[in-house]
Amino acid sequence: MDTKIQGRAAHVAAIRERAEAEMKAMGVDEAFIDRLVETFYGRVLQHPTLGPVFDARLSGRWPEHMQKMKSFWSSVAFRSGAYGGKPVQAHSGVANMSPDLFPQWLALFSATLTDIAPNPEAKAWFVVTAERIARSLTLSLFYNPALDDPGRKLA
Repeated sequence: MDTKIQGRAAHVAAIRERAEAEMKAMGVDEAFIDRLVETFYGRVLQHPTLGPVFDARLSGRWPEHMQKMKSFWSSVAFRSGAYGGKPVQAHSGVANMSPDLFPQWLALFSATLTDIAPNPEAKAWFVVTAERIARSLTLSLFYNPALDDPGRKLA
């Protein structure tokens, strides 16, 4: 049993080391994660569609949200395990949340990265990762398997 635990710990450590090396090679560090989150969510608040949805949900709790998002992106980038939240539950029941907000979120995130990413590789990594996350959240929040029922499709 101890051998399995030690093997798992070594495997997790190796994953983290590779992620840290990959991020370092792209010029990504914790300071960049902080800047990304601060810049992006500052822009979210100014966005005519996203701003009201986010602010209605997070009013009075922005500092906590910012820390949570820094922890989230750090955990994703560095495979640190620092984030322990439940994104699907956090986004469930948000007033005025709709699938069409995700492309807007992604466009703003990409534009933010265009402005501040240390290089095109870092931008590409974060955009692809954000697209995967958005796709997962969209499916989790809005997918209705009944709509895929072949019996409902028109000939």
